[in-house]
Amino acid sequence: MTAPGRRSSTFTRLLRHGFTDPSAAERLLDAVELAPVRDDPVLLEALGATADPDLALHGLVRLLEAQPDPTARRELLDTLIAAKPLRDRLLGVLGASEALADHLARHAGDWRALVTYEPRDLHRGVEDFERGLAEADDPVSLRVAYRRCLLSIAARDVCGTIDVAETAAELADLATATLRAALALAEAAAPEDAALCRLAVIAMGKGGGHELNYVSDVDVIFVGEAVEGADEPRALRAATAIASHLMRICSETTVEGSIWPVDANLRPEGRNGPLVRTLSSHLAYYQRWAKTWEFQALLKARPVAGDPGLGAEYVAALQPLVWQAADRENFVPDVQKMRRRVVENIPAAEVDRQLKLGPGGLRDVEFAVQLLQLVHGRADTSLHSGTTLDALEALAAGGYVGRADAAQLDEAYRFLRSMEHRIQLHRLRRTHLVPEDEADLRRLGRSLGLRTDPVAGLLRVWKRHASVVRRLHEKLFYRPLLDAVAQLAPGEARLSAEAARERMVALGYADPAAALRHLEALASGVTRKAAIQRTLLPVLLGWFADSADPDAGLLNFRKVSDALGKTPWYLRLLRDEGAAAENLARVLSAGRLAPDLLMRAPEAVALLGDGNAGGLAPRGRAQLEQETLAAVRRADGAVRAVAAVRGVRRRELFRTAAADIVGSYGTEAQPVEADQGALVDRVGAAVSDLTAATLAGTLRAVVREGWGDTLPTRFAIIGMGRFGGHELGYGSDADVLFVHEPRDGADEREAADAANKVVSEMRRLLQVPSADPPLLIDADLRPEGKSGPLVRTLKSYEAYYRRWSLVWERHALLRAEFVAGDEDLGRRFIELVDPLRYPAGGLDDDAVREIRRLKARMESERLPRGADPKLHAKLGPGGLSDVEWTVQLMQLRHGHEEAGLRTTRTRAALAAACEAGLISAENATTLDEAWVLATRVRNAVMLVRGRAGDTFPTDPRELAAVGRYLGHGPGHAGDMLDEYRRTARRARAVVDELFYA
Repeated sequence: MTAPGRRSSTFTRLLRHGFTDPSAAERLLDAVELAPVRDDPVLLEALGATADPDLALHGLVRLLEAQPDPTARRELLDTLIAAKPLRDRLLGVLGASEALADHLARHAGDWRALVTYEPRDLHRGVEDFERGLAEADDPVSLRVAYRRCLLSIAARDVCGTIDVAETAAELADLATATLRAALALAEAAAPEDAALCRLAVIAMGKGGGHELNYVSDVDVIFVGEAVEGADEPRALRAATAIASHLMRICSETTVEGSIWPVDANLRPEGRNGPLVRTLSSHLAYYQRWAKTWEFQALLKARPVAGDPGLGAEYVAALQPLVWQAADRENFVPDVQKMRRRVVENIPAAEVDRQLKLGPGGLRDVEFAVQLLQLVHGRADTSLHSGTTLDALEALAAGGYVGRADAAQLDEAYRFLRSMEHRIQLHRLRRTHLVPEDEADLRRLGRSLGLRTDPVAGLLRVWKRHASVVRRLHEKLFYRPLLDAVAQLAPGEARLSAEAARERMVALGYADPAAALRHLEALASGVTRKAAIQRTLLPVLLGWFADSADPDAGLLNFRKVSDALGKTPWYLRLLRDEGAAAENLARVLSAGRLAPDLLMRAPEAVALLGDGNAGGLAPRGRAQLEQETLAAVRRADGAVRAVAAVRGVRRRELFRTAAADIVGSYGTEAQPVEADQGALVDRVGAAVSDLTAATLAGTLRAVVREGWGDTLPTRFAIIGMGRFGGHELGYGSDADVLFVHEPRDGADEREAADAANKVVSEMRRLLQVPSADPPLLIDADLRPEGKSGPLVRTLKSYEAYYRRWSLVWERHALLRAEFVAGDEDLGRRFIELVDPLRYPAGGLDDDAVREIRRLKARMESERLPRGADPKLHAKLGPGGLSDVEWTVQLMQLRHGHEEAGLRTTRTRAALAAACEAGLISAENATTLDEAWVLATRVRNAVMLVRGRAGDTFPTDPRELAAVGRYLGHGPGHAGDMLDEYRRTARRARAVVDELFYA
């Protein structure tokens, strides 16, 4: 007897063997039915090896209770203890499937189906299952026989006798045998109808692909014909009646439940179409009306029941259409949109638990494989398989998928399908959701061999495989190369001269002869490089054609390829990373600036490989400054040091420009950036941070060259204008002020000479002709303008601003921000000018009138002769100047009282003014939209022409390229100009109201 408070030895052993409720298990083991084997260690060991020992024990007791007499019960127990195959199979099923335990409790003799252990029993086929169903003569007995066959599959599955692919194939074979049996019952019930028609059942979906789940709709299509001499309409009615009866036999719920729903919705016209069609009717529909997804579905079509000749005729007639589907216009986008709709329709609460439809789920693998099959299967019959894993193996063997990628997808797909099988097997319910209950997760993990920590182990392995699937799926399914390959006419991929010329003319290449020469130079020969180019070029031609200047895109691609073609990573990057190829195509055909930057250091193409999530993401000022200072430390002398700094600037300008182009054009992987203001802000911040880091590195190089570690004077650079406002564009000069302060004990003249020499040398080194773009330093906003000294001490600035400062200088100081040099000196300079730019009490009327006079004078005098004022992004009505002066007037007037206005950034100040009630939300939005659009116009002009400009180009191609950047398709340049005029006109009305009122 166990002492109070102490656990029995049985209780402890049960815990050790994986039971979660040892007390209940003890009671079950004490049941009279288990008395003969209660102390047999073999039983406890076998129960402990199951997925759920508690469930297995409970199911075993129920099965014993269901035996008709003690003799039958003793036979079961003796066989269980003596025959390990039965013990493993029976207890394995009882520990994994509550539903099959229920079946065994209702049909107590069916356990004998698990006793057989012969070689032919290891891999059963359709004929074996047909024999197992042969005695069924009504829907109820068919269900019982079906469950008995299912029991055999499940037993070998949970014991590992067959793997997940073999399990799925056997389930499909069992479905085939069941459909044949159901068809026989339906025909026997209506022999007159059966005599009138030939009916074939075509399996679709997972059934057709020989990869069925435990519980799944069985997708079918019915095709019927009249027998010779019969009336066709009457024969089709008869075939429809038989098909409908077959579906009811399988689908309807009886005392033994249902088998599975038979779903015929993949037929032509879906639910709205006739259930049975003739072969000619099917063919006519697919030739004229079928959508892309219907051809994708036909990949798995397989005749399984009914008239075998008719089934074979159906497949022979329709299979050729499947492999022509990729020739359809917009084939790949259609398939991808369908995939996105599937994901979008998943309830938000289920997305993270979806094994089938969620990101990184089974459907990702299946869609990717099917798309690759349809694209490449036109010319390669080895890809014509309806089974996902077989098709994946064929794709790898043919080189369409990397072997390592295929191996990872195969492993992940097998694991996810195993999870799906075990989840469904528990209650034989159709579900693809990973359970949330701890006990369910524990049983699931143990069923997959994860015994140490089944819940944590399961979740960890599942997430790892889902991550692999998602990464590879995005790489394969969304790889934009497929889009272009799918749109090629048969034979064009070989790039014959005539085909290439015709293709280029059709795509709008202005000089097809020159383009053809580029193609010949890139793709001729038998080298690996030429072979990869022949694969890439049909794709790139399409992307270049999507730009305003395809010829320039192709020419630039040749230049980059000539420079990088011998490097091992370049072509591999373009071939294997879809984002890199499309990003490069966009960058090379969007204008002159980005290609020019790239040509100076072509290795920067590597930045395009992982999109804005990685290579194109802007780098912060601290990171940039750290790199430039490190480059200066490594360099020998100021000239080389600044050359290294300018090299960093060139690379980062390319990164920023490429990200801007990709965000503005959009790609398959990354849609167009919806927030145009965010694009502008990113460019402005990136270029401004880069300029600050460039100045910091150059300053360090010059000081080190001339004075060692320490300059005799503290020295700071103050950003002004767009630089101080973090709003620099690609072609902007760096507006700055230079301030210095002699160190203690230093001679003031010597300090001043040193400061001036630093400025002079910085300007010189940043403009030395080289492969890298120059950085022009503009100090004209200093006190007294061009007539004043280039560098002043802090005390000199203080004295000047106290006695002589003009309104325009205070206005200019609104943008002042420390950017490089001595941080403490920079901070004190900002403290000095704050009272000037944010004066207590605001501006008096004379100062406001002076600002308005200066603005009007600038509009009349600085606008270039012959320019259309309404299309001048900087000085025209509603342009940058209008918006900025309006905002800055509010800052000068109210900055002292409103802390939010004390910012150097236009959009931030405008938002603060709106929040403070100084401008209505509607007017603020109008000004913001105009400022963003005008800024984007200037950025676009620089990207397209390679030089700065404030007006729209007059060259048609350049104007079209600006339009593409701004989101206007081919032929819509006029719409772009109209939109700019409208936006500027509305902004000017607000400026007239707020600035000139």
